[in-house]
Amino acid sequence: MNEIGTLAEKSLHAGIKAWYGRSTDQFEVQLDGFIIDIVRGEQLIEIQTRHFGAMKRKLSRLLEHHPVLLLHPIAQEKWIVRETAVGQLISRRKSPKKGQALDLFSELMRIPHLLPHPNLVVGALLTRQEEVWRDDGQGSWRRKGWSLHDHRLLEVIGLHTFATPADLLKLLPTDLPQPFTNKQLARLTKIPPHLAQRITYTLTRCDVVEQVGKEARSNLYRVLVSEKL
Repeated sequence: MNEIGTLAEKSLHAGIKAWYGRSTDQFEVQLDGFIIDIVRGEQLIEIQTRHFGAMKRKLSRLLEHHPVLLLHPIAQEKWIVRETAVGQLISRRKSPKKGQALDLFSELMRIPHLLPHPNLVVGALLTRQEEVWRDDGQGSWRRKGWSLHDHRLLEVIGLHTFATPADLLKLLPTDLPQPFTNKQLARLTKIPPHLAQRITYTLTRCDVVEQVGKEARSNLYRVLVSEKL
């Protein structure tokens, strides 16, 4: 049995399941040798907080016969909480980092071959979260013994769904030149260069963007779909 999405779940996973679930849904259902987070009629709903690569086999099997909604939370706002080893609050501060829907590509790059499947819909959940660290001596020496204990869902701000690779083009800036480089994409979207590379890597393997040459040492890309649907 695949262990992803079993009953041994963290707070963030459980919080999203409670937020998205309905009273008529079935939860933690065994199907085709896997545990499914939520079953809603014919649709299977999987909540994956990270590591899409670990789901390749599971998704490939499920998509053969079932429509699947894959939900991934992205912390648009995050608070860093520090606790003692037994969970007593030490401090709480807001992180300067702000996630956005484009961060979804950090995981999509692990399953680009599955994105065109007609049975797959991917959802980016923008959230407010707490990241909980504990002074329990279990962390690395670089963290001075602090370990990441949990992520807690505070609120869901919004949900963006993508049924086809072309839908992902909505996340690109409207003033992106054609052709464009990763450097231009990073500048216009105010994202790190490595994320821009993950975006073009994913979209080229989904055949909605193609590499058309080079400009100096930079690859040039062009959107193949005439309209951002």
